[in-house]
Amino acid sequence: MLAGSAATVGLAGLARVNVVRAQSGEVNLYLSRHYDTDLALYGNFTKATGLRVNRIEADADPLIERIRNEGVNSPCDLFITVDAGRLERARGMGLLRPLSSPVLDKAIPAHLRDPDGFWYGFSKRARVIMYSRAAVNPADLSSYETLADPRWKGKVLTRSSTNIYSQSLTGSILAAHGEAKTEAWAKGLAANFARAPRGGDTDQIRAVAAGEGDVGLSNTYYLGNLIKSARAEDRAVAEKVAVFFPNQADRGVHVNISGGGIATHAKNPEGARRFLEYLASADAQRHFADGNSEFPVVAGVVPPAWIASMGSFKEDQLNARVYARNNAEALKIMDRAGWK
Repeated sequence: MLAGSAATVGLAGLARVNVVRAQSGEVNLYLSRHYDTDLALYGNFTKATGLRVNRIEADADPLIERIRNEGVNSPCDLFITVDAGRLERARGMGLLRPLSSPVLDKAIPAHLRDPDGFWYGFSKRARVIMYSRAAVNPADLSSYETLADPRWKGKVLTRSSTNIYSQSLTGSILAAHGEAKTEAWAKGLAANFARAPRGGDTDQIRAVAAGEGDVGLSNTYYLGNLIKSARAEDRAVAEKVAVFFPNQADRGVHVNISGGGIATHAKNPEGARRFLEYLASADAQRHFADGNSEFPVVAGVVPPAWIASMGSFKEDQLNARVYARNNAEALKIMDRAGWK
């Protein structure tokens, strides 16, 4: 069986998982959420259910490959990751099984879960425009599409095209506008880059604050974590940057997820279902918001003040599976457009 809650366990040990115990007393998670603030979730679930939680933590793509290589011998009960693109990749490889859960179907909005029950989102990540308070009048902002206008030449900051957040955003634009218009947008955006894309979302926010560009694409929770940081220098960065929610006059903000799906060869699918349903509880939803500044997916759960201070917004109702399935084509479009 998996060795407690250790982050790394030998493959031979994984193959010798005790199936009987797995079915009765533990649930094995493969996850690519690397947040210390999540640790309380596992202990709280165990206290509530008596099920021990074992974790294997790594980046999403190696975990997907590991599950595939392990095949029927995989001890993985539940795959948890960030971005619907990775969940859909796992589903497309036959690594996830469908789940019928009235609890999840009621709690999770339809656009944030797979229509056939292969995976469910449990937290939201709004991908927004971060702008410099000193350099930008928010009245000049409106949509993702208008960032391709020449007026923003030399002013736009973003991650590389190989980043799945970039692919999912472009996949949502592909769903809205089709291939030709999406490629034209990507070319215009690339022509406006303040620098070659690099780094993560926090790097884009820091670059906006430092004046390297006027606007950047980022998920909101990165700014939220800077706002609540114990480090004065982080809070100083956050004070120089503000959030603009794009496309409020049409389809709304692109929203991505953290989510999970039950492994095809799960030894304890019932335990995995219970863990997913726990993640949709008010307690867990508040934890995602308080611990990592993510938006709750469940209606009625109020986010903390530093998240609420960013403002309310209309979100795109496009089902996450649609933009996730568009990722491969989105990457081709970005490459052709010069978004490297």
